[in-house]
Amino acid sequence: MSEYKNIESALIHGGIYGDEYTKAVNVPIYQTSTYEQSGIGETPKWEYSRTGNPTRAALEALIAELEGGSAGFAFASGMAAITAVLSLFNTGDKIIISSNVYGGTFRVLDKVFNHFGIGYSIEDTTNIAELETKITPEVKAILIESPANPLLTVTDIGAVARLAAKHDILSIVDNTFMTPYLQRPLSLGCCCQ
Repeated sequence: MSEYKNIESALIHGGIYGDEYTKAVNVPIYQTSTYEQSGIGETPKWEYSRTGNPTRAALEALIAELEGGSAGFAFASGMAAITAVLSLFNTGDKIIISSNVYGGTFRVLDKVFNHFGIGYSIEDTTNIAELETKITPEVKAILIESPANPLLTVTDIGAVARLAAKHDILSIVDNTFMTPYLQRPLSLGCCCQ
């Protein structure tokens, strides 16, 4: 996971440690919206809180460390994160989703991304052999939630990751229930290309 042997230590000490300016041991919550510019056309590290700020940078560094990833991204909601991921796809692409995927994920695919020509199929992701028969050239990803909301159906994340890799498609996991405290999809083979 990181330099820390257990997740409890990483939760307390991981990510970005402290604040250089105040010497606080925890990164403070920066509530400013804008930052001083040093000159016209010069891009500072922090310019506007919507594009980034020290508090969010610390959170994203901790997310990356806890998940075992190379980067972390913070969003205002889970649906904002799902929408960002789905925005990676193009017209004509298709995404396989779990039959018990979160209702909001289904609705954003059905009511929003469908209008952009991004298709989906709802499949039983617990049956890997059957799932493989559903992969066509248009399929670019398998999106699962395990355990799924609300029925807590469990999909073998490692098996889906291996299947996706075999077909050169993405494996996407909504890890809402388990969090990196109990489950780390990246360590099970899920990855982005």
